[in-house]
Amino acid sequence: MNTHTDPEVSALLAPLRTVADPDLARLQAALGIAAAERGDLDVAYRTLDTPVGLMLLAATEQGVVRIAFERENHDAVLELLGAKVSPRILRAPARLDPVARELDEYFAGIRHRFDVPLDLRMISGFRRSVVEHLAEIEYGHTESYAQVALAAGSPRAVRAVGTACAKNPLPLVMPCHRVVRSDGSYGNYAGGPDAKHTLLTLEAATR
Repeated sequence: MNTHTDPEVSALLAPLRTVADPDLARLQAALGIAAAERGDLDVAYRTLDTPVGLMLLAATEQGVVRIAFERENHDAVLELLGAKVSPRILRAPARLDPVARELDEYFAGIRHRFDVPLDLRMISGFRRSVVEHLAEIEYGHTESYAQVALAAGSPRAVRAVGTACAKNPLPLVMPCHRVVRSDGSYGNYAGGPDAKHTLLTLEAATR
């Protein structure tokens, strides 16, 4: 069995900027498929162009484990996944096709809820309670940080809700962009204020 130290696999762990070469991208995809067939692939990843920039998608066999905006530094996100989930992490787009398709449908305004399986191992405790509640905020609606704190069982933990949203490993799918300040202003967002504005405007227009 090959491991992440095998020559063909280590070549796939180069920074994402090298994937600009179409030939290398095809090679990485082929090797990713081969690794999955051998059972050597724990975390698959790909990128997706969206109206809010290039996004990184990553999934284990259990489900989507990470979605990251470009401003979060995709290389750093992959390194953290390698440390916290498994070093056997390869560019293998096929595993991410379902979530990529659902994201495309979301941005087209025809999908209001995501159905892909999720792997929530990156979150625990109160943060997990917050993130799980996010999926209950309906498309085109918002809740305040205080409302989310109450729903998560800790009414006074408003600041902790903000931290949980900022560190949400599955933005869009677990819609932290629908959480705003009590005065209606956006507050912070991992994708940046422009991305949050784009998402809320899209949902308001297609409710």
